[in-house]
Amino acid sequence: MKTQKEIQQLNDVEAVAALKESFEQIKDEIAKAIVGQNQIVEQLIISLLARGHCLLVGVPGLAKTLLIKTLAEVLDLRFNRIQFTPDLMPSDITGTEVIEDDRATGSKSFRFVKGPVFANILLADEINRTPPKTQAALLEAMQEHHVTAAGQKFLLEEPFFVLATQNPIEQEGTYPLPEAQLDRFMFNLWLDYPTVKEEVQIVRSTTSMYAPSLKHILNRDEILFFQELVRRVPVAENVLEYAVNVVTKTRPGESTSPQFIKEWLRWGAGPRASQYLILGAKTRAILDGRHTPDIEDVRKVVAPVLRHRIVPNFNAEAESVTPIQIIEKLLQAI
Repeated sequence: MKTQKEIQQLNDVEAVAALKESFEQIKDEIAKAIVGQNQIVEQLIISLLARGHCLLVGVPGLAKTLLIKTLAEVLDLRFNRIQFTPDLMPSDITGTEVIEDDRATGSKSFRFVKGPVFANILLADEINRTPPKTQAALLEAMQEHHVTAAGQKFLLEEPFFVLATQNPIEQEGTYPLPEAQLDRFMFNLWLDYPTVKEEVQIVRSTTSMYAPSLKHILNRDEILFFQELVRRVPVAENVLEYAVNVVTKTRPGESTSPQFIKEWLRWGAGPRASQYLILGAKTRAILDGRHTPDIEDVRKVVAPVLRHRIVPNFNAEAESVTPIQIIEKLLQAI
């Protein structure tokens, strides 16, 4: 690992090459603990470097917690996990004030005790199981990167990355995130079941004495440097226009939107989707060792960016049309 001074001396071409090499090493290290899920790992790193957050949807037992914990260890970042429950309060996330006695003077004063949100990587497990008031406390921290308590502002340490999970099976007693709050997540990732071959490998490793030894590939300073590098990546005008074109065509009210969009969608994606398409494409390009993204990079991140931002209407639900099917049809149409 290089120091902040050493990585700042790299020019952009050298930095892209260094990031590609580090990315391959990160994938190799994560593979020691996680079997398969290569695409999910890539999308998590894209989101982290683009300064976004992820919403991960998957049934229990697919190693969501282990995946994010392994990522934090490989990146040498501080990791915390919050298990969301119906009785969780906002102060259980952000922190609370306690009364502290000064034994020397006998005076009392308030002291803020930081909550689990003060971490570099935060796993918000089953975020839809807690009431909106508690959800909002986390979402404010995600957007503003600070916590306000008793009139004081406490900055969160950078980088700050939230991975929230949801169980797609049980919906009773849950509090679904509204569209305005879903929009704050860069990616919505769906974790699928492993293949038979992968599951055999999972069972073999987890029921034995095998304990992976993970190396630190990047440190905090390097990640902050690469986050700035993403912002400096140039984008061709036609790629920028393509990303905006994809997003605007998801809006039923637009005259240029295809007929099936008008028939199946109630609401389309907002400008934040266009921003994340470009940031995702830029990050994907430099992880591959290229210095500028192309249209294919945009297309590769369309599904996780738009999946939770388009709202199907009754016609789509009646015809069992899913958001992913609408997105695929839209990409074919453009």
